[in-house]
Amino acid sequence: MTHPTIGTSERPVRVAIIGSGPSGFFAADALLKQSQVHVSVDIIDRLPTPYGLVRYGVAPDHQKIKSVTKLYEKTCNDPRVRFIGNVHFGTDLTHEEVRRFYDAVIYAVGASADRSLGIPGEDLSGSLSATEFVAWYNGHPDYATLDPDLSVEDVAVIGMGNVAVDVTRILAKSVDELRETDIADHALDLLAESKVKTITMVGRRGPAQAKFTTKELRELGELRNADINVQAQDLELDPVSEASLEGNPALAKNIEVLRGFAQQERTDKPRCVHLRFFESPVALLGEMRVEGLRVERNRLEDRGGYLSAVGTGEVETLPIGMILRSVGYRGTPLKGVPFDARKSVIPNQSGRVTDSESEVIRGEYVAGWIKRGPSGVIGTNKADAMESVRLLLEDVPALEPVSEHAASPRAVEGILASNQVPYVTFEDWLEIDKLETQAGAAQGRPRVKITQVERMVAR
Repeated sequence: MTHPTIGTSERPVRVAIIGSGPSGFFAADALLKQSQVHVSVDIIDRLPTPYGLVRYGVAPDHQKIKSVTKLYEKTCNDPRVRFIGNVHFGTDLTHEEVRRFYDAVIYAVGASADRSLGIPGEDLSGSLSATEFVAWYNGHPDYATLDPDLSVEDVAVIGMGNVAVDVTRILAKSVDELRETDIADHALDLLAESKVKTITMVGRRGPAQAKFTTKELRELGELRNADINVQAQDLELDPVSEASLEGNPALAKNIEVLRGFAQQERTDKPRCVHLRFFESPVALLGEMRVEGLRVERNRLEDRGGYLSAVGTGEVETLPIGMILRSVGYRGTPLKGVPFDARKSVIPNQSGRVTDSESEVIRGEYVAGWIKRGPSGVIGTNKADAMESVRLLLEDVPALEPVSEHAASPRAVEGILASNQVPYVTFEDWLEIDKLETQAGAAQGRPRVKITQVERMVAR
């Protein structure tokens, strides 16, 4: 049987990108900008809204970062690209169906699950992941009913990365400040009634090992509604940490900013942010809900240049009423797609998906966090996606084309219609976007997010 030549203007390579976050759009953009072959790209997402973590992960008071969506919008306006939202891969559109309708598929679904602490009491009420909390205040439909208890006065945030800083900052800000953002209405209402007075960030290692950026760190010291507190003794660096500052101006700047915080005196601001280093949570206390956090003091042990946190046996109990853990993310399996449970990624060779025998699966690729694990920032995914697209283009002569009927863009629409899936097009999304921004303009805000899928697809 002879296969049709694909990659021509008459028969472009049909590519499905599963996931419409930054990695998915970087992959789409790389496909559009190359001139080797003609392509036809469908970006498929389980939510009716595109942009992934730019919409549901970036903090509402960081609107400038969200301006990247203008570039994504340009991508979707290219006639070679379609957005197909509200389609759940694995159920609404199975792996088998995707392989039937597309010559190649790129999985760009990110790493949406959170890592646990693995300590007693973690299942108590009041113990949440920062992932859940971020999704809640950003209006993610899956978390709109989370209802965190903000009647407590003391909250602990476990972790020293940018996400930990984000949730700390949102808890510390006044509701008047938050009213200027696109934070979800349900979150705004609850935060307006917040009784939180102290937010304590806890890191198991020292300030030189913290993962936050200087920009995010500085913002904690500029809060109009909260003081900042850092213990000077935590900023005394061991020789390995001190040496790590050399040739690393960003890290050196972090230490400089933290030392500035340590010299600040407490004022009369209604809230206070505490940064505690060299401590690990060992237990959450309480009967039904969180009533305390037990931490153990650590020392750093040099293990071949890596400083490991080792418990000293010195413990302290903090009167915490809610805990938000921010200790990393992990990918979750896609139905019908290989998965490395140990690494929480789709197994691959530089972007080509591999099976359980480490053999490359022709026509399947991966990009972003589900490819390499949760590391880097939004821009890090660009080179990563470009690498996977380069491999896809190299493989085009060896791909097994789908049938001529299945290659028609209408074919996948037909199967979705027959499965009664109320899918959302990019034009539909623009209508949703218009409603949100108009509602926001009426309140002097960037937008008022619609958080119910039913409202989004009703048309």
